[in-house]
Amino acid sequence: MSKQPKYRQVADALRREIDNGTYPPGSRLPSESELSARFDASRNTVRSGLSLLVTQGLVTSSQGLGYEVAKHEVFELNASRFENLSFPQTGDAYSTDVANAGRRPHQTFRVEMQPAPDSVAERLTIPAGSTTALRFCHRFVDDVPWSTQATHYPEWLISRAPRLAEPGDIDEGTTRYLAGLGIEQVGYFDEIATRMPTPDEARLLEIGAGVPVLLWTRTGYSEDQPIRCTTTTFRGDLNRMNYEIGNLSARSENEPQ
Repeated sequence: MSKQPKYRQVADALRREIDNGTYPPGSRLPSESELSARFDASRNTVRSGLSLLVTQGLVTSSQGLGYEVAKHEVFELNASRFENLSFPQTGDAYSTDVANAGRRPHQTFRVEMQPAPDSVAERLTIPAGSTTALRFCHRFVDDVPWSTQATHYPEWLISRAPRLAEPGDIDEGTTRYLAGLGIEQVGYFDEIATRMPTPDEARLLEIGAGVPVLLWTRTGYSEDQPIRCTTTTFRGDLNRMNYEIGNLSARSENEPQ
């Protein structure tokens, strides 16, 4: 006889059925009363088991609609090619990548001048509290919140590239815009981390309980100094990143992309 609490037995049984496809993504789970009868357990016990699956990001709940298996329409981002001007683009890197995947991009913008946070000032090698232009994007894939992106540009760069401080999108993308002014990004340093979302992040990205965020911080460099610091915050359940490093001629086209 299992020594696990009954609510965990309920959660484990349902998790196995989700994993083996008995309940595919988007399908409705049986009602609490049906599960109570199946597992010979009280509704409170069943509810605790379902709540555990919710906190693990496997199930979503809606008032009056019961419990549904979470959908995971993952978008894969090739971080090596992102912003690489040697690859064809029809707009900025985000719009190009999403459209090329057969998905629909949409984003909103906020631009403001503000003091650099300490972590950003350190990466941009400017004094703490120095003025930066913050370009903040709220991005969607097929109308589903996908990421937020906060990019800080140092004040010295704004005088040479004034469109960075103007509201709204830069159609060709900021990397291509700067390159057109002779300010070319020749390298970048990436940092990747995960954590649970802040309340504001959970609201903007419509993240359910138990789902972490993926933080991708990229510092871009010209030949002699850093020119921007970008932190992209992704929904952890809907995104995957990859990099291409070295000679991949032996890699099959049929391997997972």
